[in-house]
Amino acid sequence: MQETLMSLSDSTSPPNDSSATMMDRLVLSYLDIRRAIGLSGLVLPLVLGPGGMLLGIEIQENMSSYYHTPLRDVFVGTLCAIGIFLFCYRGYDRIENWTANIGAVAAIGIALFPLDYGSDPLIQKSFVGYVHTFSGGVFFTTLAFYSLYHFPRDSKREAESHLFERSMAFRASGLTILLITFAMGGYMLLVPQDWKDWLNGYNFLFWAEWIAVWSFASSWLAKGRIIVTEIGVEVLAYSRKMVLQHGLGIKNDP
Repeated sequence: MQETLMSLSDSTSPPNDSSATMMDRLVLSYLDIRRAIGLSGLVLPLVLGPGGMLLGIEIQENMSSYYHTPLRDVFVGTLCAIGIFLFCYRGYDRIENWTANIGAVAAIGIALFPLDYGSDPLIQKSFVGYVHTFSGGVFFTTLAFYSLYHFPRDSKREAESHLFERSMAFRASGLTILLITFAMGGYMLLVPQDWKDWLNGYNFLFWAEWIAVWSFASSWLAKGRIIVTEIGVEVLAYSRKMVLQHGLGIKNDP
C-alpha cells in the first residue's frame, strides 16, 4: 500500500503542495475507508434490531430476514456500502487486495441475493438463497482473516505503538468471528430440530451475527485509529505494564 501511495503522490501532487503533505492526505483517506467499514458494521445491528423494534418490527431470526421487512433498504444499502468500501481498499500486497475483493463480492452477494422468506439458512428453496448463505460464510471468514493476519502484520509495517496490545485485540476479534461462524454452522448442521426451534425462540442466529458483525467492526475501527479504540489500547498497555512491574515483579522493557 505504501508503494501505491507513493506513486499516487508523485503523479498527483500539485506544484505548490509538498509530497509529504499529499502523502498525509492519502494515508488519511485510507484511515477514512477503514473507519467507514467499521462504522457501517457497528451501526447495522443497532438499526435493524432496536431500530426496527421502534418501528414495530419484531426481531427477526437472523439479520438476513430483514430483507423481507420495511428495513430492506437499510440492510441492502449498508452491505453494498461495505462491499464498495472493501473493493476500494488496497493493502500492502496482492493477498490483502484479493482478501478485500473477495470480501467485497461476498458482501454484495449477501445484499443482492436474498435469503428465501421464512426459510432455514441451510435449506433454501432457490439458487439465490444458497448464494446468499454461501456469501455469508465467505464474508465472515474473510473478515476473520483480516483480523487474524492482515491487521497484526500491517501494524508492524506502519510502526504503530503498543504492537502487543493491538495484535492481541485484532486476534481476539478474529477468533470471536471464527467461533461465532463455527457456532452458527453447528447450529445449522448438527443441532436437532427441537433444539433449533427452542433456540429460534431466542433469535439465536440474530444475536450470534450481531456479535460477529461487531467483532469485525471493532477491528476496522481500531485500524482506523478512532479515539475510542486508541484509548482502549492505551488502557490495555498501561494495565499490562502494571501487571508486569508490580503483579509479577518484572520490569517491562521501555
